[in-house]
Amino acid sequence: MSPMLSRRALAGLALVPVVGCASPPAQAQRGALAALPDFADLAERVLPAVVNIAVTSEQRGEIPPELRGTPFERYFRDRFRGRGQPVSGAGSGFIIDPSGLVVTNNHVIGNATRVVVALQNGQEYQARLVGVDDLTDLALLRVEARGALPAVPWGSSASLRVGNWVLAAGNPFGLGGSITSGIVSARGREIGAGPFDDFIQTDAPINPGNSGGPLFNTAGEVIGINTAIYSPSGASAGIGFAVPSDLARGVIDQLRSSGRVERGWLGVSVQDMGGPEEGPRRGPGAAPAASRGVLVAGVERGSPAARAGLRPGDQVLAINGDKVETSRALVRGIAAIAPGQTVRLSILREGRPSELPVQVGRRPAQPQG
Repeated sequence: MSPMLSRRALAGLALVPVVGCASPPAQAQRGALAALPDFADLAERVLPAVVNIAVTSEQRGEIPPELRGTPFERYFRDRFRGRGQPVSGAGSGFIIDPSGLVVTNNHVIGNATRVVVALQNGQEYQARLVGVDDLTDLALLRVEARGALPAVPWGSSASLRVGNWVLAAGNPFGLGGSITSGIVSARGREIGAGPFDDFIQTDAPINPGNSGGPLFNTAGEVIGINTAIYSPSGASAGIGFAVPSDLARGVIDQLRSSGRVERGWLGVSVQDMGGPEEGPRRGPGAAPAASRGVLVAGVERGSPAARAGLRPGDQVLAINGDKVETSRALVRGIAAIAPGQTVRLSILREGRPSELPVQVGRRPAQPQG
């Protein structure tokens, strides 16, 4: 039977009493209800800082493949020359500073030619873009208001536990300020969005238009930015993903100070240990390769790693004493270090441990590793 029943199907169902099941005492019912959270005070406190974002962009007309090389191609080019099709979109965001700094998703802004931020009280402001970061899908806007705006504080996503209550706020389907509640379903999710995937998964309903909105803990602190959903239909299926605040805050701070994000880079290709390509065996007394760091598969010529003497086949065990056990952890760890700083890599080379100082470079737009 389909899990979704229409009203007609429900109308044909008979109500059958369940024999032997007594109703719980009224006191027990009241106790169960009292254990559920009430988000009314929290919503009243944080919603003034949650904004709706309306964007307008210009989409150039593209020639359909079936018209290319035909007499109609010239007509199509003449028709759309010098002008584009206006496209509107909507998303969410939140104010982090009373001076008018607004955080949202990069994909909400896109190539917008005009961005309007609307507060819960109906006030609207035209926003300017401070900066974006493609790799974490974050953007920072600024609006100019006559007075201080309501703002919400950052919280620490590191303190989250699976099962904690959370509140998602935003602008689903362009309807305006809305909230939904749920729990943290999982942490550290990788969904193929990029090298810095580290999403909070929640079952708080998140729908199109919620992108860029905040995910709050019960203290009213922003512990995530709602970014993506997993859904076969395009609507909420109870699996939403938020960029954790501990990652987002550092990105936003850089955008605020310089308008761009700079990340460290080694110039290596790496892979997790443990498969058939885990490298040479270390003898019967060696620890399993899966627990011995990250394998360097290749070193880019002229890169910081090459200048420091890192070689293919080396196993990176730690960065400045902090263990790394996956290739993603290595990439994230190096990316978090400012270009120009020197780090100490603990490595294994042909079974022998050593320390290797490396001056971290600046991550290019399309890095190899």
